[in-house]
Amino acid sequence: MGMGPDLSWMFDFAGTVLPIFFIVMLGIAAITAGKGLLRWSRNNSSPVKSVSARIVSKRSELRQQSQDESGASRASTAYYLTYELEGGLRMEFKVEGSEYGMSAEGDNGVLNYQGTRYHGFERHIRYSTAE
Repeated sequence: MGMGPDLSWMFDFAGTVLPIFFIVMLGIAAITAGKGLLRWSRNNSSPVKSVSARIVSKRSELRQQSQDESGASRASTAYYLTYELEGGLRMEFKVEGSEYGMSAEGDNGVLNYQGTRYHGFERHIRYSTAE
């Protein structure tokens, strides 16, 4: 009969639970890396396509990161454009802020992409006949 609390649960925790936790975390990291490599490989093997498209939607996403020791927080904005191809298929791509700012819903042009990689959009210039 011992004196004090039973500490055998700590050895079970360190010997069983922690290794399982680390194995699960490594598995999640490996799956995430594998998906990224698979997407990269598929994009590389896809042909670069140039198709007629129209911008149907613009959206931005504000991402705020937690505060650091000084109490300052950081924010970043991601910009997305949704294109509709001639067959009705819609595709959304992440774009730079300057591209987002120069784009308007309803713009027509040629969309250049490779798999899920955005390569640009060449607008058809419309001239107004109104005086």
